[in-house]
Order: sequence, then C-alpha cells, then structure tokens
Amino acid sequence: MSFAPPSYPPPPPPHHRWRRPWLVVALVALVAWIAGLAGAIVGTKIASNQSAPARTPSTLGLVEAEPRTEPLPPMDVLAAASVVGPSIVSVDVISEVSEGLLRGSGTGIVLTADGEILTNAHVIEGAETVSVRLPGETEPRRATVLASDVGRDLALLRIDADGLQPATFAAAGDIRVGDPVLAVGFALALDGDPSVTQGIVSALDRTSADDVRALKGLIQTDTPISSGNSGGPLVNSLGQVVGVVTFVATGEKGSQANDLGFAISNQELMPTIDRLRAQVTGETPVAGFLGVQLEPRLDGGSGALVAEVVTDSGADAAGIRVGDVVVAVDGVEITGQAGLVATIRDLEPGDEVEIELVRDGEARTVTAVLGVRPAD
Repeated sequence: MSFAPPSYPPPPPPHHRWRRPWLVVALVALVAWIAGLAGAIVGTKIASNQSAPARTPSTLGLVEAEPRTEPLPPMDVLAAASVVGPSIVSVDVISEVSEGLLRGSGTGIVLTADGEILTNAHVIEGAETVSVRLPGETEPRRATVLASDVGRDLALLRIDADGLQPATFAAAGDIRVGDPVLAVGFALALDGDPSVTQGIVSALDRTSADDVRALKGLIQTDTPISSGNSGGPLVNSLGQVVGVVTFVATGEKGSQANDLGFAISNQELMPTIDRLRAQVTGETPVAGFLGVQLEPRLDGGSGALVAEVVTDSGADAAGIRVGDVVVAVDGVEITGQAGLVATIRDLEPGDEVEIELVRDGEARTVTAVLGVRPAD
C-alpha cells in the first residue's frame, strides 16, 4: 500500500515577506503623525487658554454711564439681559480643606477689555486655584487674584484675554426705590448660560456687619438670588450695572426672611475698585480708627451704641462716652453698628470728623481726629 506525499502550497515570493510589514509601519506612522498634529493643536489651544494671567491691574478705565436726565424705560428682560450678558463670567474655585478638595462657584463681572474681573471676596476666599469661563467658551481660563478686600467683600481678578466686552456701570446716584432690576449670575452653578431673575429695588443704604465684613450703602432687592449669584450684577432696565450681589438674608430662630437680597451699590464699589488697584501696585491700605466698641440697640432706636471707649483714642480725646449713640458722621446718617464701622474705615488716619451723638436724650456734636486702625 502506498501513500502519496502531502501537498503543500508553494511559499510566497520573497518580496511578500517585507512588503506588508512596511506597509503597516507606514500606516501607523501616518496615523501617529495625524494624531500628534491634532494633539499639538489642542494642546496649543489649551495652553493659550491657560497662560499665566498678568499680575498687574489693568490701566484701562471702567465704562461708566453719564447721569440720567430721563426716567428709566420699562423693563424688557431679554433686552437688558442681552446687553449685560457678554460681560458676565462664571468663577470656579478649588479650595483645600481637611476633608480634601472643595469646589466653590460664583459669578464675575468683566471690568476691562484686557481681562480684569470683579467678584465678591467671599467667592475666592481660601482658594487654591481660580478659573473663569467666558461667554461662548467651553474651556475655563486660569485667573489670578490681584487683590481682595474681605471687609468690603470685593475682589479683583485678572485673566489672560483681550477684546472682552466690559460691563457698563450706571452713575452712582441713578437708582431709586421701586426701580425694576435683574440679577444675572450662575445660580447654583447650573450648566449653560447664567440665570436671570427679576425684581425691584426694595430699599437703599442698608448696612450689614459680621466678624469680618462691614458693608454700607447696600441695595435691598426682592429679586430671587441663589448661591452662585454672588459677585454677579444687579442691573437696571438699560442693562447697566447698579450693584454687585453679595448675600441673601436668612431668618433666625423665631423670625422669617423672604426675598431679602442685597447688593453692594456703585457708590461703594467704585472707590473700592480704586483701592484694590492701588493695593496691587504696592500701596498699603490704611483705614481710620475712632476707638470705640459698639453693641446693638435693644430699645428699637437707630444709631450706633457705644459700649467701650479705647483710652487715648480719637473718641476718648473727643469726649465720647459709654452709652452715647452716634447718629451721624460728617452729616452722613448712621443707622446702626455696621454703618459707623464702614464709614470710619473708609476714612484715613488724621482725618477730622464731626460726630453727632445722643447722650441721655440730648443731641450733642463733637469733633474727633481719627487714628490708625490696628491690625486685626
């Protein structure tokens, strides 16, 4: 019995042994080159957006409207929001806490075309990194905190940018109780464009103070405001900024608070922007010091009640006593503790001020020379 030998296909020609591997190598190289080019383009864009911002304040002025001679037009929400919208940015911060990293958010207002931005000091307080996202962009930009004034709750940021649209600020006195206003900001850090809510100016010249802040000249509004709105604008029907949203009042035990939002008025924030810019250039901030400790009045009266007078202070030299109630400084009404603290802080050491007070039911006027506010 015989067997035929197995039949095998002939081996491929020698050139087939190297043509296919080189083809694969060539294709891999081409794909890698294309991927590298795309990566370089994306990387360049990201690097451009992440360029280190300038650490100097802008030399450009703010856009300020002339005082109005005509009444405000009725509120057209879409029109007003469209005017201010390109000048509103989201502000995101990463802070390091004992539990790890904590993310926070707020809103900012573009001050200048070259990247200067205003927000609340409490938005960026304790931040390790701060980033800003501009309207129409998907990627955030690194931001530098140029200066922060915790006591006035305002901070100045800078990003690497040009050609931005600055917000227009209304003249300081162009606001009245009853004016329609909008709050524009990134409420609750919701995705997409900022939220727009509507209300009116409920009151002017409110004051507020806590352990670190003393605010005066506040605008009270019933406009709905949420976390994330901080640092955003309150705007009139022309789309002009009339104030910067700073906080919402909440009820304490036994009380309720409804629709009580507050914004720092232009009258207060314009001088603060100048102070912040000066602080960046190395000017040491100084504040006046009267030399009194205060406590709230419990009898329903207005004014700031003196609880203690610092020995050898301006108040001591002027003859101010414990139990006196300060009701005005240089003709400016003082309605509570925060008003007196903020008014004196805005003055400088050496300034001479006329203080109206009530002592044992009688009105008196004294003159005091302010000293240097001690470091906290």
